[in-house]
Amino acid sequence: MKKLILFCLAATALFSCANDDKMARLEVRLTDAPGDYEAVNIDIIGLEVHSDGAGENNGWRQLPVNGGIYNILDLTAGLDTLLTIVELPAGKISQMRLILGENNSVVVAGKEHALSTPSAQQSGLKLNVHTILSEGVTYKMTLDFDAARSIVHKGNDTYGLKPVIRVMTEATSGAIRGTVSPAEATPAVYAILTNGDTAATAYASEQGAFLLRGLEAGTYNVRFSPKTGYSVAEKTGVAVTTGQVTELGIVNIQQ
Repeated sequence: MKKLILFCLAATALFSCANDDKMARLEVRLTDAPGDYEAVNIDIIGLEVHSDGAGENNGWRQLPVNGGIYNILDLTAGLDTLLTIVELPAGKISQMRLILGENNSVVVAGKEHALSTPSAQQSGLKLNVHTILSEGVTYKMTLDFDAARSIVHKGNDTYGLKPVIRVMTEATSGAIRGTVSPAEATPAVYAILTNGDTAATAYASEQGAFLLRGLEAGTYNVRFSPKTGYSVAEKTGVAVTTGQVTELGIVNIQQ
């Protein structure tokens, strides 16, 4: 648990400097379709995505990853584990690359056998994703590792690993975006649930733009609390849909 907390803090620090850009949040999780083995241990050491916004290393972006050796047979019946949670530039992700270490193995009849994985070790296993990330929206990407189809019995008591992984992506939140006028009012902006709880907070930029991120589907009141000399404003009944950004347009702040 301590390792996971430290990993999440590092991931947040790495990408927090880009919060003023047009960003989406991506959460990657690992799960398994079970196979007829006693254990399938996968050594995960790296994770990369190929995105429109990367711009370096031929478009590949290295992600922080909660690496380690996972017995993927523990991740069945709806269970999964978090590999990373990051903020990325909004836009298209075409591929993901899962990089494995050397400590992969399968346990059959109580005996552990090493799994040879030359291609995945050298350049990473490329997975087609073709997902468009919208600004301000949170996405969950699940890597469904098919253990039964991924293990190859070569004979002579040796086994190989040719990973078969299905990638499923779903949006898990929506967002609210708009612009305040005049921009000099620089208000704090709150998305408030109908029960009065504040779900998200943002601050308008010098140009007046604001974005309330990571909102669950539902109806919100959006409150604008500007600096001294301007009046509080509110938009009521703002609907948020999962995977979409609700546009408020220009919101006028009165003096």
